[in-house]
Amino acid sequence: MAILSALATEVFIPVAGVIGIVFAVVQWVLVSRVKLSPAAAASGGSKNGGYGDYLIEEEEGLNDHNVVVKCAEIQNAISEGATSFLFTEYQYVGIFMSIFAVVIFLFLGSVEGFSTKSQPCTYSKDKNCKPALFTALFSTVSFLLGAITSLVSGFLGMKIATYANARTTLEARKGVGKAFITAFRSGAVMGFLLASSGLVVLYITINVFKLYYGDDWEGLFESITGYGLGGSSMALFGRVGGGIYTKAADVGADLVGKVERNIPEDDPRNPAVIADNVGDNVGDIAGMGSDLFGSYAESSCAALVVASISSFGINHDFTGMCYPLLISSVGIIVCLITTLFATDIFEVKAVNEIEPALKKQLVISTALMTVGIAIISWLALPAKFTIFNFGAQKEVSNWGLFFCVAIGLWAGLIIGFVTEYYTSNAYSPVQDVADSCRTGAATNVIFGLALGYKSVIIPIFAIALSIYVSFSIAAMYGIAVAALGMLSTIATGLAIDAYGPISDNAGGIAEMAGMSHRIRERTDALDAAGNTTAAIGKGFAIGSAALVSLALFGAFVSRAGVKVVDVLSPKVFIGLIVGAMLPYWFSAMTMKSVGSAALKMVEEVRRQFNTIPGLMEGTAKPDYATCVKISTDASIKEMIPPGALVMLTPLIVGTLFGVETLSGVLAGALVSGVQIAISASNTGGAWDNAKKYIEAGASEHARTLGPKGSDCHKAAVIGDTIGDPLKDTSGPSLNILIKLMAVESLVFAPFFATHGGLLFKLF
Repeated sequence: MAILSALATEVFIPVAGVIGIVFAVVQWVLVSRVKLSPAAAASGGSKNGGYGDYLIEEEEGLNDHNVVVKCAEIQNAISEGATSFLFTEYQYVGIFMSIFAVVIFLFLGSVEGFSTKSQPCTYSKDKNCKPALFTALFSTVSFLLGAITSLVSGFLGMKIATYANARTTLEARKGVGKAFITAFRSGAVMGFLLASSGLVVLYITINVFKLYYGDDWEGLFESITGYGLGGSSMALFGRVGGGIYTKAADVGADLVGKVERNIPEDDPRNPAVIADNVGDNVGDIAGMGSDLFGSYAESSCAALVVASISSFGINHDFTGMCYPLLISSVGIIVCLITTLFATDIFEVKAVNEIEPALKKQLVISTALMTVGIAIISWLALPAKFTIFNFGAQKEVSNWGLFFCVAIGLWAGLIIGFVTEYYTSNAYSPVQDVADSCRTGAATNVIFGLALGYKSVIIPIFAIALSIYVSFSIAAMYGIAVAALGMLSTIATGLAIDAYGPISDNAGGIAEMAGMSHRIRERTDALDAAGNTTAAIGKGFAIGSAALVSLALFGAFVSRAGVKVVDVLSPKVFIGLIVGAMLPYWFSAMTMKSVGSAALKMVEEVRRQFNTIPGLMEGTAKPDYATCVKISTDASIKEMIPPGALVMLTPLIVGTLFGVETLSGVLAGALVSGVQIAISASNTGGAWDNAKKYIEAGASEHARTLGPKGSDCHKAAVIGDTIGDPLKDTSGPSLNILIKLMAVESLVFAPFFATHGGLLFKLF
């Protein structure tokens, strides 16, 4: 037996979750101490009120009062825009949620013809399990719970980001260290809220469902898979809708503002500037939050499903069964300690310390987590146990599982650092891309594409190695816990990730409020580091998506009763080739949506510059609201077709062609989706940072390419604009496509196994 008792497990998991939530609240209170009202800001800054820092503004004799008022106004406009967009989006998503919940109930209820009699279990035929009708009902409930948790976590993240952006700008007057801590703390609020609420809701759901299921753990954890489906389906709409919104505004603002009118980024004269800043919050924060929550929920569900038919489930070993949740609980505690390193132990004093501070976060959390996993594996697992492996039971030791989780954890770190090497302007790949701008936009595009394709190599080897090792040790369960290992430091990962858009907004607010160029330099430095860390976050999300969807795929194949997936069988092969095409179809839809929305935006921005007298001189105000409306309308309308493609494919394929073809589709989509996702994210990130490299002019080489407004810089802006939909719409949404199709197939597996393959039955 394990050392940790069932009672200790029942206490430890919720306590860890609550500690995470409390920590998030504490960080939020610390951020809210930065005041956005002029009186408080003036006394806090100038009269040594608790600070020995002087404000830059004072030596330049600028009026402090007006700056604070202006920051508060801009922040308000951004916050209102983001809130109204999310409410509109959630109304549409709510309708979808209700319809899909009914679909889940009808499909799964029909497996046994809606009978309320108990039936033989799927895996152990000698035992009786609860009726399929109730499993259908509970799957529907857990789907709705997952969906709501996902929406709430995205919404809260957005609220926190819009709350913190102007505060980061005001702190930048006191120094880069203060601004960094404000932005990072706000990111941590989101990271911890999301990781903890995901864990707590899942844990409560399991315990409530247990009241009905009793000893039938197989049925219990099968119905819990709906939680992952709910989380990911909302993430899909959040990611695609938010991604289209943010990039339509961004591309419109850049093309007309920077290339045609030669005005700086985030200039208040640019009509699309508020929409652009709103977009950072709805796409990068709300979308990213829902996305990582979905990954986390699915990897937990995949591991629990496999565990419930292994010795943990058969012997009703509650502690062993909760091993996936224990990993996440330890993760929250580890991330909490790691966060203190950034905010309280190592102070950031200078601009060049920002990126190392963020990278230290990743390394420290990974190192501490390795120790944490070792301890929890020793305490929570028996020395020997068996894991379900396609119909047989495979014997595994507790150290074996420790290796599975650890390899996932370290593979995540490797993917993160490779991504950083290819997207940070401190290294040669991005500098080469910047250099290629000398001969115009065409060479810039060629170099950028080559960089993206090349950046796929090492991450794929890392994923392949972790799959091979973890599968050899503990079959599909090994892969599921490897994915959980990669996501175990999700709180720190999300904090680093949310930090990027917050600093980006802070820079925008500094520019719009007319602050001095020295403050803009500080916020730009925060933003450049945030860009790289956002790319690292996307690397994590894609790597974990690959492992999660493979684990879900394994659970689906087991549940659907497929003994072996034979690539040479025509049923499977047609699935493979169609599945590999889906990411391209999906990317085509999302890219075209951004393009057509950006087209409308460019026309509107041009119209305002041409027809509003005094706009270029700064004497008249642009009409921001129209641009916000263009982005909102476009993204709501355009998110439906790609969403429908992903949600309907498994249902149609499973029902008409059966489980073998569907397993081919899932494998094909996984294999091609991962490659496109990594290359798209890194190409976009590299183009963005090549542009920033030229703008910053920090090295001799960069100064020969710049300044802003030179031909070289314009070529870089064009590259950045092409990369925008790649790195913020298509790339990040693809990892949801891979996971979502797999988890949906798993939820509907009982239906496909009994009624699927109608076409092949007819002919």
